[in-house]
Amino acid sequence: MVVRVALAGDTMLGRGVAEALRHSRPVPLFSPAVHTAVRDADLFLVNLECCVSDRGAPVDVPGKPFFFRAPPRAADVLAGLGVDAVSLANNHALDYGPDALLDTRAELARAGVRSVGAGADAAAARAPLVVTAGGLRLGILALTDHPAEFAAGPDRPGVAYANLWDEDVPEWAVRALGDLAGAGSVDLVVVTVHWGPNMTARPVPHVRRAASALTAAGADLVVGHSAHVFHGFTRPVLFDLGDFVDDYAVHPSLRNDLGLLWFVTLGGDGPLRTEAVPIALDYCHTRLANRDEYAWIADRLTRLCAESGTAVTDEGDRLSADWPPPPRATA
Repeated sequence: MVVRVALAGDTMLGRGVAEALRHSRPVPLFSPAVHTAVRDADLFLVNLECCVSDRGAPVDVPGKPFFFRAPPRAADVLAGLGVDAVSLANNHALDYGPDALLDTRAELARAGVRSVGAGADAAAARAPLVVTAGGLRLGILALTDHPAEFAAGPDRPGVAYANLWDEDVPEWAVRALGDLAGAGSVDLVVVTVHWGPNMTARPVPHVRRAASALTAAGADLVVGHSAHVFHGFTRPVLFDLGDFVDDYAVHPSLRNDLGLLWFVTLGGDGPLRTEAVPIALDYCHTRLANRDEYAWIADRLTRLCAESGTAVTDEGDRLSADWPPPPRATA
């Protein structure tokens, strides 16, 4: 039995995207080809990098320059694309305060989209999400390494925060992974992590260190985001998914407007196949990459993966890697 999981990175539906959504007849945020690409996935998980609410005001966090809030219609757009669940463990979930965060969870639930990584208190924010897809039960844990000011407390709404920059993976996360992996209540464990700084070409040291710790603690797949550009991948770790939809300025060399829509086929022993479909992010609209864009993305991903020993195959419409099952322990 296997499950095919679709994954997309930073999904920013605020600011210019929010204005587009507020039109009486909004232009679709995603092309028909993007809708088709994700249609057959058993589960679709994205990092929602904004709140969804009509309430609140920008929070007072020293040095924070950007605040993202989407209208309630955004939850329906995600549902219409086929998104099943979102991670809220990131640096924009609390941009408009605790009421807007709680509204986000409520609006998503109304639209049939589940969420993980933020909640009314620390226990709720850290609680794994358990979903059934493709006949398998998946436990999904979400956390973020910034900002500390957004951390949920015993009686304070917020996100599942972990100071991965300076410390090890926190005990609560290790314990949660151990419980999921060891209790037999789920078949596979996925961790989605918002980590590291923006606009880095490769994973920074603390990201690599945390990735190893999370897999050692029981994660079958670790999914990263935050850099706004895609990084390479190994069998158990997608270091950064890149961006999915936004209104951002384009970095001239890192090209955060060129990205990937990811698919991982998981079996009982973990990842069996990883696929990456090249996409292009226009202003508030995402489509499949054209020929020249595809070539740029394919070249960059192939080079990044080679650095970690991952061989990527270009199939003409996607980039892929197949993973042999891990060796069985001998008596």
